Amino acid sequence: MLASATPTPFTLKPPDAQRKIPKTHVEAIPFATRKAKRSHLTVISYATQPHNHQYHGLNSTSRSNRAVVTRVSSDGDGAVDATPQHSTPPDIEAIKSTSPSFGDSYVALFVRMLGLDYDDLDREQAIVALWKYSLGGKKYIDAIMQFPGCINLTLNLLRSESTSTCEAAAGLLRSISSVNLYRELVAESGAVEEITGLLSRPSLIPEVKEQSICTLWNLSVDEKLRVKIADIDILPLLIKSLDDEDIKVKEAAGGVLANLALSHFNHNMMVEAGVIPKLANILKTDVEGSKIIRKEARNALLELAKDEYYRILIIEEGLVPVPLIGAAAYKSFRPGLHSWPSLPDGTKIEQSSKVPSRFGASELLLGLNIDDKNVNMEEAKMKAIVGRTQQQFLARIGAIEMENENKSQSECSTDHRLTLLPWMDGVARLVLILELEDELAISRGAESIADASINEHMRVAFKDAGAIKHLVRLLGYTNDSVRLAVTQALERLSISNGVCQTIEAEGVIDPLVSIVKQSQTSESLMEKSLNILARILDPSKEMKSKFYNGPVNGSKRGSESARSPEDSTVLTGNMVKKSILKANTREDVVDTAFIARLVEVLKTSSPSLQRKAASILEFVAIIDPSMNSIISVDIESGLDAVFQQKVLKDIDSDAEDQPPEKYVLDLEEASLAISAASRLLTKLLDSQHFCQNINSTHFTNLLREILKSNIPLHKKDWVAAALVKVSSISGRSFDFENPINMEVTLYETIPRLIEQMKTSVSQEVQEAAVMELNRIISEGVVDSTQAIAAKGGIFPLVKLIEEGSERGVEAGLAILYNLSMNSENHSAIIAAGAVPALRRIVLSQRPQWPRAIHLLRTLPT
Repeated sequence: MLASATPTPFTLKPPDAQRKIPKTHVEAIPFATRKAKRSHLTVISYATQPHNHQYHGLNSTSRSNRAVVTRVSSDGDGAVDATPQHSTPPDIEAIKSTSPSFGDSYVALFVRMLGLDYDDLDREQAIVALWKYSLGGKKYIDAIMQFPGCINLTLNLLRSESTSTCEAAAGLLRSISSVNLYRELVAESGAVEEITGLLSRPSLIPEVKEQSICTLWNLSVDEKLRVKIADIDILPLLIKSLDDEDIKVKEAAGGVLANLALSHFNHNMMVEAGVIPKLANILKTDVEGSKIIRKEARNALLELAKDEYYRILIIEEGLVPVPLIGAAAYKSFRPGLHSWPSLPDGTKIEQSSKVPSRFGASELLLGLNIDDKNVNMEEAKMKAIVGRTQQQFLARIGAIEMENENKSQSECSTDHRLTLLPWMDGVARLVLILELEDELAISRGAESIADASINEHMRVAFKDAGAIKHLVRLLGYTNDSVRLAVTQALERLSISNGVCQTIEAEGVIDPLVSIVKQSQTSESLMEKSLNILARILDPSKEMKSKFYNGPVNGSKRGSESARSPEDSTVLTGNMVKKSILKANTREDVVDTAFIARLVEVLKTSSPSLQRKAASILEFVAIIDPSMNSIISVDIESGLDAVFQQKVLKDIDSDAEDQPPEKYVLDLEEASLAISAASRLLTKLLDSQHFCQNINSTHFTNLLREILKSNIPLHKKDWVAAALVKVSSISGRSFDFENPINMEVTLYETIPRLIEQMKTSVSQEVQEAAVMELNRIISEGVVDSTQAIAAKGGIFPLVKLIEEGSERGVEAGLAILYNLSMNSENHSAIIAAGAVPALRRIVLSQRPQWPRAIHLLRTLPT
């Protein structure tokens, strides 16, 4: 009777099992019945590693007091965990020694208990047992996967209301998906969709989130499965998980995003979902207790940074791509020893007291002797000081590149490894690289400076960090790759007007002139060098300086009053700015060999280089009134080559042979070069010596053809000016009988006036244009009315007679009347709405009503 009263440990029996379950197994796995209280199982778990990410098992301190030991386990060709391998867990060994049929009997039982014909408690106990059994490694997972329906039954349990059931189900899927052989099977069974629905629940405990996202982490190792995972519904959930309070959830979400970023086709979707700001914020802020999330965020952003546009977005978030050059390269760094401190950009700090401090602190602590309490130092300068100090300290102690950083991009070649640093540290690190001796490291550092100089903030940051003086110094290198990278960096930095002045003050003109003079200089290096010189030697700036640099009525110099904040460093107190001396910095551009090289560029190079060379030559003509240095090098041949652009010849055939977009771009480039050359020609014609030797007839014909061409209208103004000035050499006065002046009027003046009528928002400007057009027609310029109609002038004229003042309406009616004399213009005049406007003028008996009646009688109304 006593034996019969004892409850049996298991009341469930597999329907397909003929043999009884051995009783020796009952005590090995304490499993409660439905009515008994469930006891927690203490199982030693084993996990495999997805891809190359560190795998984290269940946390013993926060996950139901489960003991966790990690072991290497793989199916042969998959990625494995990086932790040391341990022996088989003693608990499982004991079970195996008790009966070798344990897996065949109880795994089958537990899989059967996952079925819908069992109640929720049984299913929960079964999934928990299977999950913990799977943590033993691949051999145990294989035993579970002998039953094909196991995955589908497990997926069904993800919909359970029990958090324990969901956690165990997601954990089992995580274990199964860690094996390469079963990864695709899990995905095909609908795991991604079920996990998406699970993560969409409003309230979900961190344990369930971790197991679910880690399953996605395992699946995302397979490139074919990333398309399914990178869904528009699941990406926001992963990005939201980056803000989760549980660090394990953050790590898992970062790992999935890092894997998704490995596939280029996911980049656009990820960026549009807003992944860059979230990942960048992780690297900019210290996440306590985890290096893994920072590593995964960095890997994901580095993959996105391979795209130029996305790299700009990353830099705008405050991160700077910095090359990893190896700790050995920094051994050559020798910090400068200063008797008195200075800012990174070279700004000196005035010593207020000649008596040294008692302990030498005044020589070590920057700003200790600044007496003025109201000293004003920009934030960028303070950041530059802090960044320089931190990076130099790391370089001195040999910790500037840690091993984990060196291995963060193992799939990349040694020459292209990067890391991401906050902009303060990144800018200082790049400037430090410029001070090394390794040429490869220097060139990579300069290229990174060029890539990071995307806005005014970054360009000023590099200037304040002292990058300019090092870049200018490196222009003297004989290594072409170093010089090319350095000129590229200086070209990007020179976009800023204030930084451009600093570049000139550091003496960049001399080395750039030397580079241009060398005949073996590559076209890329030549283009970047000429671009920097063209920005420094801008003719428009030089002309303005002649008018505004001098005092006017005792007032301050105009350039000082109009100077932008970034053009100068304003430091109060005892800090004084290093003076910018331009004396003798521009003498090298008057060198005959340099000018001859520029003329050679005009003859043989692309329109882009021609434009820059012509601009520099115009600057030389301004600072050298005699122009003997330019005239002596056969400048006419260079101008002749620019005016005979290939894109202007055989326009019809060229348009058929190339795409329209390319033709428009080529035409724009050619028009810029022609406009710059026309400016130069106009300036050269001020020299009597040049006028006596120029072939005025040849250049007149070239300019007339250009004026009639399809180059943009706003580029024809200097062509027209040069044409008029060349034609004046013959001594003919300006009159409309002169065919040159007539062509200028038809192809430049009339289109320009019509453009003013169409685009100007000022009624005064519009009426002035109409008055000028009326004057041209009244003076009898041949084909002037046809030119007005051909350029679309009828519609703005009709609009003006409706809204303009009395004099504007009078001039507009006069022009329309002359246009109506040609019957071909009638349809356009009527389509523009002239008839209702004319009738209103007549009915209101405005002063212009007689002319309006004549015009109505002329039109077919």
